[in-house]
Amino acid sequence: MSKQDPNPGFKPYVPASKNPPQFTWVAMVVGAVLAIVFGAANAYLGLIVGMTVSASIPAAVISMAVLRIIMKRTSILENNIVQTITSTGESLAAGVIFTLPALFIWQLEPSLTTIAIIALAGGILGVVLMIPLRRALIVNEHDTLPYPEGTACAEVLHAGEEGGKGAKLVFAGLGIGALFKLLTDAVKAFPSSVEWEIYKFKNAAIGMDTMPALLGVGYIIGPRIAGIMFAGGVLGWLGIIPLISFIGDVTTTPIYPGEIPISEMGFHQIWDNYLRYIGAGAVAFGGIMGLVKTLPTIVSSFKGSVQGFSAAGDGNDLRTDEDLPMTLIVVLTVVFMGILLFWPTISIGIVGAVLLFIFGFFFVTVSSRIVGIVGSSSNPVSGMTIGALIFISLVLTAIGQTGQAGATTAIIIGSVVCIAAAIAGDTSQDLKTGYIVGATPKWQQIAQLYGVLITSIIIGFILILLDNAYGFGSTELPAPQAVLMSMVVDGIMSGDLPWNLIFIGAAAAATVELFGIGSLPFAVGLYLPIHLTSPIMLGGIINGIIKRRTKNKEEYKEKNERGILLASGYIAGEALMGVFVAIAVTAGVTFPEGTFFGPVVSLIAIGIVAWYLFRTANKKAAK
Repeated sequence: MSKQDPNPGFKPYVPASKNPPQFTWVAMVVGAVLAIVFGAANAYLGLIVGMTVSASIPAAVISMAVLRIIMKRTSILENNIVQTITSTGESLAAGVIFTLPALFIWQLEPSLTTIAIIALAGGILGVVLMIPLRRALIVNEHDTLPYPEGTACAEVLHAGEEGGKGAKLVFAGLGIGALFKLLTDAVKAFPSSVEWEIYKFKNAAIGMDTMPALLGVGYIIGPRIAGIMFAGGVLGWLGIIPLISFIGDVTTTPIYPGEIPISEMGFHQIWDNYLRYIGAGAVAFGGIMGLVKTLPTIVSSFKGSVQGFSAAGDGNDLRTDEDLPMTLIVVLTVVFMGILLFWPTISIGIVGAVLLFIFGFFFVTVSSRIVGIVGSSSNPVSGMTIGALIFISLVLTAIGQTGQAGATTAIIIGSVVCIAAAIAGDTSQDLKTGYIVGATPKWQQIAQLYGVLITSIIIGFILILLDNAYGFGSTELPAPQAVLMSMVVDGIMSGDLPWNLIFIGAAAAATVELFGIGSLPFAVGLYLPIHLTSPIMLGGIINGIIKRRTKNKEEYKEKNERGILLASGYIAGEALMGVFVAIAVTAGVTFPEGTFFGPVVSLIAIGIVAWYLFRTANKKAAK
């Protein structure tokens, strides 16, 4: 067995100590707290806008502030374990909220135990099925697979002496986001949403949810993606809704039996009954197109990963090349496949277990490699899940598993696949960070399993609380991805969907693709109320102005990092307060019905928050 470095062309950072502290009790406690915080934040955010943000860099910055500044601990590898646990929790939450809320939408009310087992199974399979690929992808292809988020996080960890300053921005944003949510949803000082109907343009409306979290999302994704999303909202709310309203004025017959006539509907009712289906068709098309466009990469990724795995060998005795044993990987895989097969409230059946293993192994392999090329933000997890759900639903229908039971089985299998793919992508990024900073893979893998366990326990509480307080699929919590998944499964199982509207949405997304623009952000904007995409657009504009006014790339990089840290705090603070408000509602606390001040005060408040984001990000670096 060779003791030489498997990649002699690269020398990872070597800590001063031969056995530096890594998976310590301090890292476990801090990592668990941050995993819950950012897991809740991503769950809340994803249920509103259908997308999530990476928590790796904010987690690394906060951990450095706590460990280095407060506790005087200096191990970069201990900091790395904290961000590993945190980002694992954030990714698991993303996989859960894309799929499992469909069960709540169907009024099935899954128990905390059922949610925890599904989340735990998907998370553990995502970690352990990726481990055999580590040497092939992270070590042997270090120079060809950049893993952008993992590399960026390693840079932040190396610049650890700046952690205290950056943490102040995260905590400041967290406080602002939490205070804003408290004032709007609990105290009811001013409304959290404003809207105006356009004069002489029936049922055309423009609105804005005055939410710091959405400003933060817009800043992080930048002006281009934010603009494409807003374009979808403009088409929906200033084009399609008024068009449907106009058609409703000239025909008094309801298009679908049992509905009220369109002429009697307001713009919110038209969005709920018509535009949502059009948007769902666009999102489905955009997700599938994203999957199709990455097919060559997916095929090459799968082949390369399998070939690399077969050639990886047993590794060596280096501390920086030690993985969890293969026997543990096999045992965990078999145990959780068995639990999903036989657990009374899950019981996916033999066919379901086979489908789960096939899609789980395939998409974990694809996700592990593809994020090394395009990054986690562009990982087509939702497209993979939609594709898997379509095939799974068709197979289950063919063998006679239809109706509510068949739909539930399809969603559970799709949930495990979605969570596993999301976790595998995050695991790969974290292991890349660890490889660069000289961490021990085994301890990172244990940290990832620990993060999965912690988040799996808490995520069910968060889902139930948010559903009780707001309701999945409502205007307050649209849950776009989960609604789409439920529509896909329902449509195949029962054939009750208004397919004309679905295909109109697909045609709109196809038109955008023909312009050479990625259709998924546009489709999400078409699906969501314009009230959500307008503050995202504002955040994107702030980022765009800063970029245009900054000619030096290094200066912009520093400004943008400050903005991202503050924006991440906005998201986390608002989400945490949203969860606390949901807890209070569930406990029976009643809040005021009306607001003390009107929409003008709400606009002034969000304007101040936007100005502070611009001022903080645009501040010149100290020399």
